[in-house]
Amino acid sequence: MIEKKKVAFICVHNSCRSQIAEALGKKYASDKYEFYSAGTQTKPQINQDAVRIMKEVYGIDMEEEQYSKTVDDIPEVDTVITMGCNVQCPIIPYEYSEDWGLDDPTGKSDEEFLKVIKKIEENIKSKFS
Repeated sequence: MIEKKKVAFICVHNSCRSQIAEALGKKYASDKYEFYSAGTQTKPQINQDAVRIMKEVYGIDMEEEQYSKTVDDIPEVDTVITMGCNVQCPIIPYEYSEDWGLDDPTGKSDEEFLKVIKKIEENIKSKFS
């Protein structure tokens, strides 16, 4: 059996964009990759607008299996993708990294959330499917 590559989506608080990316990664490419999300800090819960919209649009309940965690709480990964929040991850060894440069939709309209979610979906499908 071939071991799956591990991918981490990193953000500051691990409550919105990185959580969405983890959920969509698992939805579209869990047959080839293991996906994780983490932050340099945590929040008490995942962004509730993100949770609501992901349930409505994709039928995914992010709170079922996901929670806000730091980079120390995930295994060693092969790929690190930062979400656009100027997070430096020197404590995580990795083979490859890139920054997706996404604006944080926290506190903004559902339309702004949907733009970010669709961009994450496009990136995951083009990079990992």
